[in-house]
Amino acid sequence: MTPLESLGEKYIQALETEMYALLSGGDSALEPYFGMLRYHMGWADESLAPTHAVTGKRVRPLLCLLVAQATGCDWQQVLPAAAAVEFSHNFSLIHDDIQDSSPLRRGRPTLWKLWGVAQALNAGDALFTLAHIALKKLMALGFSAEVTLAAMGVLDQACLMLTQGQYLDLSFESRDRVSVDEYLAMIAAKTAALAAASTEIGALVGGAPAECVRHYRAFGRNLGLAFQIQDDILGIWGDESTTGKSAATDIQTRKKTLPVVYGLSHSEELRALYAAGTQTAINMGRVIELLDAVGARAYAQEQARAYSDEAMAHLEAARPQGEAGLALRELTGQLLGRVR
Repeated sequence: MTPLESLGEKYIQALETEMYALLSGGDSALEPYFGMLRYHMGWADESLAPTHAVTGKRVRPLLCLLVAQATGCDWQQVLPAAAAVEFSHNFSLIHDDIQDSSPLRRGRPTLWKLWGVAQALNAGDALFTLAHIALKKLMALGFSAEVTLAAMGVLDQACLMLTQGQYLDLSFESRDRVSVDEYLAMIAAKTAALAAASTEIGALVGGAPAECVRHYRAFGRNLGLAFQIQDDILGIWGDESTTGKSAATDIQTRKKTLPVVYGLSHSEELRALYAAGTQTAINMGRVIELLDAVGARAYAQEQARAYSDEAMAHLEAARPQGEAGLALRELTGQLLGRVR
């Protein structure tokens, strides 16, 4: 068993217990309320009966816990911070599903499809609030008010950036042209900000020196950017049997991912195809031909490599220690070399 497998198994089990305890109430009238939250997290089915559905990889809380332990902290003391990071991620997913009119998440109906937009919005708000309640538990575990407030400030700033990134992403839908710089600014806020917060909070509560905290934050940010660009590449050229989703989706919905943004700036024909109304079927094969012709895939791969190299450089500069340090390097390698 590798360090990541060994630590990850313990972390995830303890994390799920920590989060589940926050999604339970004593008032029977509120049981459906908590049931909806448990459904989204993967712990209940559509009838709100207990189940174990696909819940995601819990990458962000894993990063938080690994960084904390790699700086010499007891990871069990950091569980509230890890839970706060994961709840923050999931509140944004619930709201994104509504804004994008997405009927499915991880192969199951989204909250708004089952219980309506109003209840889904409320559930997202609940997870946002629970994230902050979880983080305040650090003081009860012996962390100073200064450290706790610093961690809360990092999380609040990340959540604000999530909304800014979502604003940009939504605004791109009504625009014919988006520059590469604008796109990178969007994913830096929407995707990389919470990854950076995860690693920074782990370093803060772990008691790392300021320079080490800075390196861990930069590591998380660059890791998030590389991860998103890889996702963009897989969304067009990925193997459907491996990724689990249609490679045509991003093109059919005219989603402006990095390869597309780059392609639109270099191909007049591609701009014409994307300018057609969304009710008009797009020639997916021709889009891919045009993207390949202008080197969009190679460009995106180059950007992903650059951010990956930057992430690894900052990780090594932070000098993670022990088994957690080995696991952190292993997780990073998996994320940067993924095919799904």
